[in-house]
This record gives sequence, C-alpha cells and structure tokens, in this order.
Amino acid sequence: MSLREAAPAKVNLFLHVTGRRADGYHLLDSLAVFGPAADELRGESASSLSLRVEGPFGCALAGEADNLVLRAARALAERGGVSPRAALTLVKRLPVASGIGGGSADAAAALRLLNRAWGLSLDETELREVALPLGADIPVCVASRAARMGGVGDVITEAPALPRCGLLLVNPGVALPTPEVFRARSGGFSPPAALPAAWPDAAAMAADLAQLGNDLEAPAVGLRPPIGEVLSALRALPGCLLARMSGSGATCFGLFATAEEARATCDALPAAWWREGGALTG
Repeated sequence: MSLREAAPAKVNLFLHVTGRRADGYHLLDSLAVFGPAADELRGESASSLSLRVEGPFGCALAGEADNLVLRAARALAERGGVSPRAALTLVKRLPVASGIGGGSADAAAALRLLNRAWGLSLDETELREVALPLGADIPVCVASRAARMGGVGDVITEAPALPRCGLLLVNPGVALPTPEVFRARSGGFSPPAALPAAWPDAAAMAADLAQLGNDLEAPAVGLRPPIGEVLSALRALPGCLLARMSGSGATCFGLFATAEEARATCDALPAAWWREGGALTG
C-alpha cells in the first residue's frame, strides 16, 4: 500500500446559528465549499497503526496525544471489522484551530484513504455514519464537495449550483478554539437562509451571500481583533466581491470572479499572514 489523499480546506460561505438543543449543542445552517488549500495524508503498509505529522503547521500538533486522524482510523477499522494497520503521514499545510475544518478534513481523508486500503468499500453514507461521532464538521468533509449543512453538522443536503470563481483564504496567525467563540456569542438565533437553485456568476452569488452572515464573526473579532484587520484588508482588495470569516475563525475569505484574481492579490497582504488563493473547487 502506498496511497495519498488530499484534505482540502472547508470554507463556510455563510453560517447561521439557528437554535440550541437541550444537550447544549448548537444547530447551524451553512453553505460549505472546498479549496483552494489542503493538507495531505499519506499511507503505507504496516503491522500496526501509527501517525507522523510534518509540514509547515505540523509543530502545532506535536503535543496531541491522540490525533483525530488516528481516532478516525480506529473507528473505521471497528466498523469494517478489520485490524487498524497503516503507517500514516499527515502533511499539515492548513493552520490549526482556524475555522476551515483542517482537523475534520484530515479525519475525512483518513476515512477515504483507509476505506480503499483496507478494501472495505463503504459508501459515502456509511463513511458519514462513522464520521459523525468524531466531530460535527467531518461528515461534510467526507465528500469534500459543496453542500448545505444543517442540524449539528449531521444534515447534509445538496448545495446550489456554484459558478466558477476564485477564493482567497487569509489567516492572521492566531488560533481560535471553537468552544471559546460559542461561549462569547450573545443574542438570539438566525433563521435558515433561502438560497436559489443556482447562481449565474460570482457577482450574483456574492450579492446573495452579502444578505446573510456568519453569526460567529462578531464574537470572534472581539476575542481576536486581528481577524477584523484581515477582513478590512480583504475588503480593500481590487476585485473582492465579498469578505467574511469562515467557521469559528480565525481564517477569513475573499470571493473573486476568477481564481487568477484571487491569486494575484496575495502579495498585497502582510507577509506575516498565511494566505492561499485559487479556485473554489466545490
């Protein structure tokens, strides 16, 4: 066995908190898309299960006793009735605790890679069933394609047809744990969004999304003011149709008409900020 699997960033084009369950979990409505940055997971044959982490952000995970990738691997092995055996290497290129589902994408990549490696042949629905107990964002990352997310992340439905466009991801270099953001949030709940079946172009999509929002953006900016600086910088870039925070932060995105425009703006941002521009891949 020698396999590779990309783990693309998940970006929330909008995120509404629509309610809260009796057990404390929040109910969400969001349109999740993927790209243009990604981690990579590699797998080799081995007599036991192991994980090595490398890459630009690998050191941020050095102290983790039980990475989500390993938990996903063991959960899949239990579901498939096999012994968890693989030497995994995670190349960590996405910032950690940054609102773009890096850990969730990595776990989903592990499910896809090991589903093939172990000959389990579980379909997408079955992989999502394995994924859900591990984390709310993992089910939508299993397919890594645009989808509408509801419930606590367990309700995945079809997204509107998306136009070709560019996406620029920017992180100011601050980590922001999701529970901290939810604790700082105040106020009521937002209704689910009304979305069309399709958008003809990026400008039309940005205009509709501008009427929505990210209910976690204000508390996140209050906790980490550099997020506000990123949003201001994105809105000042030529050709930026929409700038918003993704997920619980601190990564923000700019929406552009083309991938080329998104890439061309990278050099206009402070060198200390992580950034990646390219196509919105779905």
